[in-house]
Amino acid sequence: MRTRPLKVALLGCGVVGSEVARIMTTHADDLAARIGAPVELAGVAVRRPSKVREGIDPALITTDATALVKRGDIDVVIEVIGGIEPARTLITTAFEHGASVVSANKALLAKDGTTLYDAAALHGRDLYFEAAVAGAIPLIRPLRESLAGDTVNRVLGIVNGTTNFILDRMDTAGAGYSEALDEATALGYAEADPTADVEGFDAAAKAAILAGIAFHTRVRLDEVHREGITEVTSADLVSAQRMGCTVKLLAICERAADGKSVTARVHPAMIPLSHPLASVREAYNAVFVEAEAAGQLMFYGPGAGGAPTASAVLGDLVAVCRNKLGGATGPGESAYTRLPVSSMGEVVTRYHINLDVADKPGVLAQVATVFAEHGVSIDTVRQKGKDGEASLVVVTHRAADAALSGTVEALRKLDTVRGVASIMRVEGE
Repeated sequence: MRTRPLKVALLGCGVVGSEVARIMTTHADDLAARIGAPVELAGVAVRRPSKVREGIDPALITTDATALVKRGDIDVVIEVIGGIEPARTLITTAFEHGASVVSANKALLAKDGTTLYDAAALHGRDLYFEAAVAGAIPLIRPLRESLAGDTVNRVLGIVNGTTNFILDRMDTAGAGYSEALDEATALGYAEADPTADVEGFDAAAKAAILAGIAFHTRVRLDEVHREGITEVTSADLVSAQRMGCTVKLLAICERAADGKSVTARVHPAMIPLSHPLASVREAYNAVFVEAEAAGQLMFYGPGAGGAPTASAVLGDLVAVCRNKLGGATGPGESAYTRLPVSSMGEVVTRYHINLDVADKPGVLAQVATVFAEHGVSIDTVRQKGKDGEASLVVVTHRAADAALSGTVEALRKLDTVRGVASIMRVEGE
């Protein structure tokens, strides 16, 4: 074993960073044995140096992150500060000065991963980011290494624990959205400002990363269709139950049937209770991968939190340090297919539409005619009426999103349609 330690700089020492530092200290001997050389925490960049950080030598603390990554003797930089800047500049500067990088920064990778990949390749460094998607769940490495010889056609997953907890409580306990959100906040699953989670931004960033790796093409964050869960109601969950389904916020990345394009989207969807993702409860994450040779694979586990995320970071650290000792680098960006990303309007799926209509003869015929005129085939219809008002639930066969949008606009113009209570996609069949 090499006795000279590999030096590690840690950028950020919050929930994840402090756990990374703790594990590096308490499991130092094991890490050294697995890597083939000891690893040494050489510096920790923070914003508030006066804060007491148990187990970390105060002499390692600095507020000058730029100077830390420029030192020249740093072998690996671990970036867990998040956001776009200064993280992007710090990472590219680390590459320039000889360090490889382990990052958990999903937002930066989704928004400008190209810059990071190009900088890593230019300087012959590693960029690893297992912790950026689904916390402790091994997912990035299986997609870009274990399945590198296969063709992945679909990635379908629950990649945000906060929204899964909320929808699970609405489904199993009959809670309303606000009540479930309050509970998630009280338990620490939701931030004080939950927008990134409940509006789908967090999941969309992860979808962009997953699609890029799965399909060997560049997928930008702004190419991912995004819808959150704030409009999901208790009535939607009841309707799903009647269909033998539940509702999940899904990240869906698909290769077109002809293989010439891909799509990436995040939105609530009904999925059958028979699907493996339907049983994913509380704040857990799970990702379902469909590949030509491997078939159907499922990855499941805690998707967030200090210890789970730190586990993924440390796994990358071991891999990067081994590469460093061997004078090699791991897999970089694979974007050779250069496939176009199709718009949401081209996506084909099933739909569940709940209409408020007048309770009188001929309404169903009018509605069915509108669906037929827009080329959308109806699978099932359920109608319930009282005192002149009725609810009409229509479940379609598979149809393009653009065709369904045209259908809904035409339905709104009917005198007998009082309103569209909800529209939800049906996936996983």
